[in-house]
Amino acid sequence: MALTRAALRLYLVTDPVLCAAEGLVSVVTAALRGGVSMVQLRDKGASTARRVEAALALKQALAGSGVPLVIDDDVEAAVLADVDGVHLGQDDMPLAEARRRLGLDKIIGLSCETADHVRAPDPALVDYLGLGTVFSTPSKPDHKAAIGLSGLAQLAGGTALPSVAIGGLKPGHAAGVLAAGCDGMAVVSAICGQPDPEAAARRLRAALDAATGDRR
Repeated sequence: MALTRAALRLYLVTDPVLCAAEGLVSVVTAALRGGVSMVQLRDKGASTARRVEAALALKQALAGSGVPLVIDDDVEAAVLADVDGVHLGQDDMPLAEARRRLGLDKIIGLSCETADHVRAPDPALVDYLGLGTVFSTPSKPDHKAAIGLSGLAQLAGGTALPSVAIGGLKPGHAAGVLAAGCDGMAVVSAICGQPDPEAAARRLRAALDAATGDRR
């Protein structure tokens, strides 16, 4: 699947703890109804087999929606489940190796926290960058110091690649994130940790669409 910038508008990153009560598939399905445009399966503590199982369930839930599904870190799981791609951190599998294993038609995202991170990747190997952490967030307690919207603008301005902001983002940040130069924003607890994931996604999507004048 070729990645479009529109797919990054509202990017959901799942959390196994926050999704546990309602169920992963139920949360993602609700978020899809609310306007989520891309989904990342993230479960740091899971085995590859468990990630494949979860990914196959999410593939079925997302079938026909056009919403890409990627897996965090685990290239093997992405290959086995035949999802749309992976999202890698700076210390994960080298990009060239990931591209070789996944093929040219899959999506590869890369987390970037510094200007050096943003400048380094070969655009032939990476489809988009995840920029942040913008604001402190309990969903990723080991993150580096938050960079704020001004730091986000510096990172986004350093690359021509599509980019998505992440880290403590809420509807009120939508205009600032887009003004900083990102194509959208990624959220975890703003959807997964809410009593009504569909309504939460709808509020986020409305804020993002309003900031661009796009109400589709």
